[in-house]
Amino acid sequence: MEPIEVFKALSNEARLQILDWLRDPEAHFEPQGGVGVDLIETGVCVSQITTKLGMTQSTTSQYMSVLQRAGLVHATRIGKWTYYKRNEDAIQRVASFIQREL
Repeated sequence: MEPIEVFKALSNEARLQILDWLRDPEAHFEPQGGVGVDLIETGVCVSQITTKLGMTQSTTSQYMSVLQRAGLVHATRIGKWTYYKRNEDAIQRVASFIQREL
């Protein structure tokens, strides 16, 4: 975990909102079609995140890329779709880092 990358990722309100939604995806997103696609196990399709944000696909993809580089989300590619879910281990490490270092 690179703290500076994590803090950069967390410095944007929309990215924080995405992480909050992904904490409980069933409460914030509709079930997805597709074989083997589950909101909890696979994650949430980037198109659903885009719709909920009300932003362009490219902006959402940039946001997700920042979160992924920081290690805060995992991406899974199925066909032409990318699904995201939180990296709970990394988020716990961030929480521990903040508690220990700040």
